[in-house]
Order: sequence, then C-alpha cells, then structure tokens
Amino acid sequence: MSEVKTFIIAGEVKKPTGLIRFTKKVKGLREEEAVERLLCDVGSRHRAKRFEIRILKIEEKKE
Repeated sequence: MSEVKTFIIAGEVKKPTGLIRFTKKVKGLREEEAVERLLCDVGSRHRAKRFEIRILKIEEKKE
C-alpha cells in the first residue's frame, strides 16, 4: 500500500484582471496526482483554464 503525501505547490493564475499568486497544500499518492487535484481546484475556483495556471514550485512536505 502507498502512503499519502502532502505537497506544497506554489504558482500563479494569469487572468485579464491581473496575476493571482497562490501557495497550496495538496494531498496525493504521487506528485502527478497532487498537480491534477490542484489544477482542478484552482481552475474551478477562479474559472481558469489549465493553460492559464502556471506551477512555479512543488515540494514534498516532510512530516
């Protein structure tokens, strides 16, 4: 069985009104799963397409 990890993802959303920066904690089994969850969440909150979301940094939180 795999262990669920916590990732801290920093990035920005480019919208016509300006740039929205974010830092978010996301749980997932792998880094790819955490990125997918982040894209879904940020996209739905800010009505942003995936190409408008830019991920700047991903790091795994050590517990």
